[in-house]
Amino acid sequence: MRRRLMLAFVGLVLGVLVIAGAGSIILTDNAARTQAIQQLLTEAKSLTGQPERPKALEQVHRVLKLEDAEVLHITVEGGILPAIPPGLTADDLMPQSLLDGDSVSGQDGSLAFAAAPVTLTLTPRQRAVARARGQYVIVLTRDVGDVGPGWSYFFLAGGAALLIAALVAWQLSRRMSRPLVEARDATARIAAGDLESRVPLRDHDYSESVSLARSINEMAQNLEEARDRERHLLLSVSHDLRTPLTSIRGFAEAISDGAVEDTAQAAGVIIAESRRLERLVGDLLDLTKLEAKQMSISLRPTDVAEVVSTTAEGFRPSAERSDVKLTVHLPSDAQPLAMIDPDRLAQILANLVENALTFARTSVVVTLSGPGPSTSSVGQVIAVEDDGPGIAAADLTRVFDRFYQADHGPNRRFGSGLGLAIVAELASAMGATVRAESPVGAQGGTHFEVTLAGGDRPPQS
Repeated sequence: MRRRLMLAFVGLVLGVLVIAGAGSIILTDNAARTQAIQQLLTEAKSLTGQPERPKALEQVHRVLKLEDAEVLHITVEGGILPAIPPGLTADDLMPQSLLDGDSVSGQDGSLAFAAAPVTLTLTPRQRAVARARGQYVIVLTRDVGDVGPGWSYFFLAGGAALLIAALVAWQLSRRMSRPLVEARDATARIAAGDLESRVPLRDHDYSESVSLARSINEMAQNLEEARDRERHLLLSVSHDLRTPLTSIRGFAEAISDGAVEDTAQAAGVIIAESRRLERLVGDLLDLTKLEAKQMSISLRPTDVAEVVSTTAEGFRPSAERSDVKLTVHLPSDAQPLAMIDPDRLAQILANLVENALTFARTSVVVTLSGPGPSTSSVGQVIAVEDDGPGIAAADLTRVFDRFYQADHGPNRRFGSGLGLAIVAELASAMGATVRAESPVGAQGGTHFEVTLAGGDRPPQS
């Protein structure tokens, strides 16, 4: 790439030099020729501006022989005596125009010329005789075809310019191609699995190259974080699968060996652990469908209060077994229908209530609030709040990330870290928003809030 850029720069400079230099030389040469012709014509007219005596004309003829000049005699028949100057023809001199007293100038090849008639000082009788014999003229010539030094200077200056252009092109191509080569190498290493690879950032590089390098580094950072989350998920899922499987296998072997006296209790443990496994597998399947945009969302006008009441009440037995007080607050007046999927809304609320019961000390409160002053901008709000230890500030912004768990301790509660990610994905699919707030009091506590799309219109995509 560097070689191609350098050749392109040098080729561009060479083309400009050829066009500009050659054009300049040609224009200068033409101007020099025109100027030479005009100068010869002026000189010829100055030499013939005053009348000359015939004997003086002979003396002028001898002097002009020392230069590129001739005194010629044009006969009335158009003949030229004694001889036409080398390089010119009779047509160039236009004898008839000279006989009529007009000056003639022009160029034949590289030879510029000018001819002017001479006015002789004669008596009337001599003038009549001379008119019968023809006209004397002075012809000046000059070779203007030697432009060799101009081309030599052009080649010398062009060579120096090309050398400078090559050096500049090499530096520019190196500066432009190096970040691209580094980006190519870094992306190749990232594609090969080296997610820690980064593109070097230099302040003196072009802004576009720096922006490209930062984008690649951010991509690598995101991929590295995603890989770490996936590893954490595998470890988490492996741990969460092993625990119920160990219980199931242990109680099943004990029942098989007849070592369990209360088989009903053992069977209850097996059923409970099986449900835990079923829930984990279901969360994984749901998240996979959400990522692939394959989970069906059926939006229809729904009574949100009914969904909230039914779903929350379903967790009351579980709350009582955990000695947690579950409270549900619903608006006293009728609320407008919301354009949502009631089954997915129930799934969102179930995940939030189950999460709250897992960490609550003594109470969980579920609240449904009516829409704000403008139903077109703010819809109904579902809040789930617990009095648990709360969420650390460092974890609060990531609780809805996939595979992320805020509780990293060895004694963390059962969970795959997928429940809140599913909540966020389902809410987004229905045009709703979800947020978390913690702490909500002096002792901690966590507040989750889902805001539905306003009114009974479908959410904006």
